[in-house]
Amino acid sequence: MSAPNHPDTAPHDTKATSKEWIGLLVLTLPCLLIAMDMTVLHLAVPHLTASLNPTSDQLLWIVDIYGFFIAGSLITMGTLGDRIGRRKLLMIGGGCFGAASVLAAFSDTPEMLIFARGVLGVAGATLMPSTLSLIRTMFHNDKERSFAIAAWMTTFMVGTAAGPLLGGVVLSYFWWGAVFLLNVPVMALLLIVAPILLPEHKAESFGRLDLFSAALSLCSVLAIIYGVKVFAAYGFGIDALASLVFGLFGAWVFFRRQRKLADPLLDLDLLKQKTIALPIVIQTAVIFAGMAYFMFLSQALQLVIGLTPIQAGLSMLPATVAGIVGSMGAPVLIGRYKPGQVMTAALILTALGFGMLSWPGSVVSLYMLVAGATIFSLGITPVAMICTDMVVASAPSDRAGSAAAMSETSAELGGALGIAILGSVGTAIYRGVMLNAVPSNIDATAADAIRSTLGGAVNALTDLPVALSSDILPMARAAFTDGLQVISIICTILMVLSAIGTLMSLRDAHCDASDSHDASDDAGADGDAVIDPALKQPAYVSGTID
Repeated sequence: MSAPNHPDTAPHDTKATSKEWIGLLVLTLPCLLIAMDMTVLHLAVPHLTASLNPTSDQLLWIVDIYGFFIAGSLITMGTLGDRIGRRKLLMIGGGCFGAASVLAAFSDTPEMLIFARGVLGVAGATLMPSTLSLIRTMFHNDKERSFAIAAWMTTFMVGTAAGPLLGGVVLSYFWWGAVFLLNVPVMALLLIVAPILLPEHKAESFGRLDLFSAALSLCSVLAIIYGVKVFAAYGFGIDALASLVFGLFGAWVFFRRQRKLADPLLDLDLLKQKTIALPIVIQTAVIFAGMAYFMFLSQALQLVIGLTPIQAGLSMLPATVAGIVGSMGAPVLIGRYKPGQVMTAALILTALGFGMLSWPGSVVSLYMLVAGATIFSLGITPVAMICTDMVVASAPSDRAGSAAAMSETSAELGGALGIAILGSVGTAIYRGVMLNAVPSNIDATAADAIRSTLGGAVNALTDLPVALSSDILPMARAAFTDGLQVISIICTILMVLSAIGTLMSLRDAHCDASDSHDASDDAGADGDAVIDPALKQPAYVSGTID
């Protein structure tokens, strides 16, 4: 049976049917779970610690390995989906995700749980580029594709917000492993309905998968993100340096190898097109600023303003809602204005939000913190949505999975780098202020904690006399807010520069997936549509990078 609704076999203005819209709901299910699994475990940590008694290092790996393996596997899985079929990879990943969730739920040792979380990360990496590239396959009309990608991105925000809430409800009635069992019925539903509602797409021109390149990309990204996280947590030491050097050297070898292979794992020619390369850079910049600032915002609400965790979560709700509004409103705006114009305006709005938070005294005001975060969230999400749409639509259809993986990997790296670099700036300012602010009669361990972070200071001061705490705590809070104000200024400047770059380079770009030809020419023997890349042209035609 042919695929009449394939983007390469139907006009790009063909409207989606109810089948495609129901299929979009199916595609949001794994996205929801991936986002939830990023946050749901945080609430379960005390319970699993009591049950499994992991060491501190094991506990860190239990929490972090999921995100590590997602980031490290994205490039390989995106390209693999282009080769074996995106629906097939989605179903394989969904099955593995469900099986690994069961394994994690019934883990009885820390090592078993670490292994299960690693498998969950690899499986999650199959789901993200598969769902995004399938949206390119299913929605040919440019406005509908943009709306579908906005809905796809919104699902991640909803999942991130819902994870702690749903996890708290589950932990109130069941053991810690039950938070993982939430994944199983959803993945079972995906496996049942995917063959019915989702089309298949693969390219027949690719050769064998280069396993060495796959291993090299995994190890390089893992090493870079691990080094960045160690740097953020402990400062610049030998472990962070060795990991970063190894990762960067591996990335250099990987890119050189791709240029020599007849069938590369990653088609670097995609990056010559500015409507792929520049959106990836801009998306990395906004994720760099946004992810880091939200981490500091949570600390400011609790440690400076004095809110409880629940109150802090509720205070961040307006920013979450603004993010959803910005993401879902972007398709409406790019239906009336050029994507580059919308991105420039959104980046200026983002800069205004960060600019508000750079005013003296703003980061000690609950209302200013909430207002500033709401404004920059309203600006960041349309930028991320349009960048993703531009990358997916610009890539040749048989390489949409690879392009989606590049976009997602850049976002992961941007978030990790933002937390590490901006976190180091804030920590350096805090420590510089607090270095000589601790009286000499305080215990050395407590003094080190007070000088290190505001969180460490709050915990250490609970065991000290009230008179002493009342003198030191205001200084610690002031030092933290000084650092946060500098971070706000850096983010403001970064967003202004991004807006200028967007205006100069992408103002004439259009969101048009315009490649199409007759389905009968490319029908595979098994009835699934396959594509001859020689017939494909990128959708965005605003120039290349030489």
